[in-house]
Parts: sequence; C-alpha cells; structure tokens
Amino acid sequence: MIRPVVRDVFFLRQKSEPATREDLGVGRDLQDTLRANRDRCVGMAANMIGVKKRVIIVNAGFADVVMVNPVLLAKDTPYEAEEGCLSLDGTRKTTRWQNIEIEYTDASWKKRRQRFSGWIAQIIQHEMDHLEGILI
Repeated sequence: MIRPVVRDVFFLRQKSEPATREDLGVGRDLQDTLRANRDRCVGMAANMIGVKKRVIIVNAGFADVVMVNPVLLAKDTPYEAEEGCLSLDGTRKTTRWQNIEIEYTDASWKKRRQRFSGWIAQIIQHEMDHLEGILI
C-alpha cells in the first residue's frame, strides 16, 4: 500500500523499535511508497510512512532492497555530502562514510552481512540515521 510521507519532525526524531516477522508488511508498504516517489526518492525508512520500526528500503541500482533491523558493523573513509530528504525541505550537509559493512535481515527473514560503498552506502547511512531519529 502506498502510504503518505510523514513530515512531522517530532515523530521523525523518535527512535524506532526492533522489527519482527510480523512487521514484514511494512517492507511491502515501503516498496510501494518508494515506487510511487521514485522520481524524487532513492530510499526510505519505516518512520517516514508513520511506522516506528527498524525497517528501511534502499534502491541498490539493480533492485529495491528491504533491510530489517540493520546494524552498522564497520565504516571507513569519511567525506562530506549534501543530502535531501523526502520528509524535509531543502538539502543539508552531513558526514558519511565511503565504505560500510552492515548486517540485516532480508524480506525473506534471512540474515545477511554485506559491504557497500559509494552512493548506495550513503543512502543506507541516511536511512539508518532515520531509525535513530537523526535527521540531516
């Protein structure tokens, strides 16, 4: 289901709770909502659609990847980036890491551990910040 995008910064600044198998429908709603906003969005977190659960979706170039309960395991090579957000107006500067390694549960409820770099790593970091209530 396509959900409205939350723009309430009080809500967005709250930490998300761990997701369970029962929350997999949130991933499907994120897929639908990202698809509907594809022209101006490359990733989303569940709180952006009104759900305080640790679920994100990232356009990885070849597919939209749902990540449940992602955890940052390693990072290196910081750089300054300027980002926008569907939930906020304008752009802001932030520091990101060129290379990251994360662990997450996929949409089939399988544990994954992957390394990402560049643009995809930046998107993942932005969405993971949302889970912590951190806005750019």
